[in-house]
Amino acid sequence: MVTINRILCAIDFSEHSRRALDHAVAIARWYEASVTVVYVFSPAPVAAVGPGMTAFQPIVLTDIDYERLRTDVQSFAAVEGAPGVAIETVLREGFPATEIVAAARDLQADLIVLGTHGRSGVERLFLGSVAERVLRRAPCPVLTVPAAQPDAVPGSVPLFKRVVCPIDFSEPSLLALEHALSMARESDATLTILHVASFSLEPPLFEFEATGMSVAEFRRRTAAELEARLKATVPADADRYCHVDTVMAAGNAGKEIVRVAAESHADLIVMGVHGRGAVDLTVFGSTTHHVVRAASCPILTIRQAG
Repeated sequence: MVTINRILCAIDFSEHSRRALDHAVAIARWYEASVTVVYVFSPAPVAAVGPGMTAFQPIVLTDIDYERLRTDVQSFAAVEGAPGVAIETVLREGFPATEIVAAARDLQADLIVLGTHGRSGVERLFLGSVAERVLRRAPCPVLTVPAAQPDAVPGSVPLFKRVVCPIDFSEPSLLALEHALSMARESDATLTILHVASFSLEPPLFEFEATGMSVAEFRRRTAAELEARLKATVPADADRYCHVDTVMAAGNAGKEIVRVAAESHADLIVMGVHGRGAVDLTVFGSTTHHVVRAASCPILTIRQAG
């Protein structure tokens, strides 16, 4: 059973973060959760920190500046508020991603919501944005709301009518499926459970030569087994609160997830994130990285605890 009691929403006064807060408030209404709006004041530009770069004097807020900033954050939050949703505001100082993660730990947040800034061309190839840093280190699920996403309606109108959940049968992906089913239940949504098979052009001979099957026959049998396994992930009572489809695809996982989400006009992608090792923290996993960069709808990423 998925429960969400405390939502942390990071803002920077941009339209991106306003849309993120709109989504945070809407989800809070579903789960009867509270929302903590956090703004991180950075005393020096991050880009100014590095070998050979010009030194910048850190920005120091006076007491008057601090109170004015606090008032601005409260006003920003009040605009996106909704009756029945408890909203508080928090100011922190430091590097944004670091402080957002720390705030989530302090709050014991069940969900972080933040907007992503649109990028194109070469910029899309590099890591380093606040959202990506938070995704790599967050202690709880993270909902990223892309720049092109329209405003959510923080009332009775369902927020996510079409949800896509890619699974690879690992524990993180099955945990993500629990969250996807919960979101679909709250929205009375259509849930598409997707598995992307990656078939090698020349699978190892030992895997099928003993059966006398051709490569094509081997792939057909494997696909049938995977499809049966995929259908078995659907809870028996799922049709009582949402409509569930299962879809098989083959190829590059990241590209196929984005394609299926686009073709189904998905309002949300829910996906599990593997590991927290050194490599994962560096590259954040190619599939998740691609989906977060390329998808046009919000993405809820779930990392297994521990």
